[in-house]
Amino acid sequence: MVKLVLLRHGQSIANQKNEYTGWSDVPLTALGEAQAHSAGRLLREEGIQFSDVHTSVLVRVIKTANIVLDEIDQLWIPEHKTWRLNERHYGALRGLNKDYTRQIYGKKQVALWRRSYYSVPPELKKFDDDRRYASVPHDLLPLSESLEMASARIIPYWVDEIAPRLKAGKNQLVVAHGSSLRALLKYLERISDEGIDGVEVYNGEPIVYTLDDQTLEVLDKKVLSYEKKSAN
Repeated sequence: MVKLVLLRHGQSIANQKNEYTGWSDVPLTALGEAQAHSAGRLLREEGIQFSDVHTSVLVRVIKTANIVLDEIDQLWIPEHKTWRLNERHYGALRGLNKDYTRQIYGKKQVALWRRSYYSVPPELKKFDDDRRYASVPHDLLPLSESLEMASARIIPYWVDEIAPRLKAGKNQLVVAHGSSLRALLKYLERISDEGIDGVEVYNGEPIVYTLDDQTLEVLDKKVLSYEKKSAN
């Protein structure tokens, strides 16, 4: 058996303002940093020794990962940063308040953009010039993405980089975003295209999987939260 932990970053400024973020870089709020510390303490109680941590190239995730690693005394482990774990790209919706977009486009359309597996938000006119993506082939850089499109860049990273380490018996920590983690959840748990619509991943709550280290079948899953602990 081997452990895989998926963790969504702590609350960001955009989360606080109820704005679409996508590939925009926004910092954590004070609450977001506190959530990262809490996630680290929860993982310390689990006693999991990780071999690697995987993150996106966005600061809200990197900061969360570093806080967690500090809490569990594992800052020294290899950290792999990749654009493939970035949040789903929300295109021309980025920076807009979600309630405002409901007024402009209607609740039904916004619900499709946010939760449907296939719906694609309005595109940007051009991709931003950003040095962190300089080595990425231009045709792979999105102007907007559905969750299906985001999955098409995320799952190859799982197959090439995360799964082989798990099969070697090495526990892995993945710190990423709500949508990128929903794509991994869908793949791991074989959730249908329609079923993923109702799946939510909350800020700062580690999802701990126990996997068969040969097949990577899910043997056990639990979500760690101090609120859930106090309710039990």
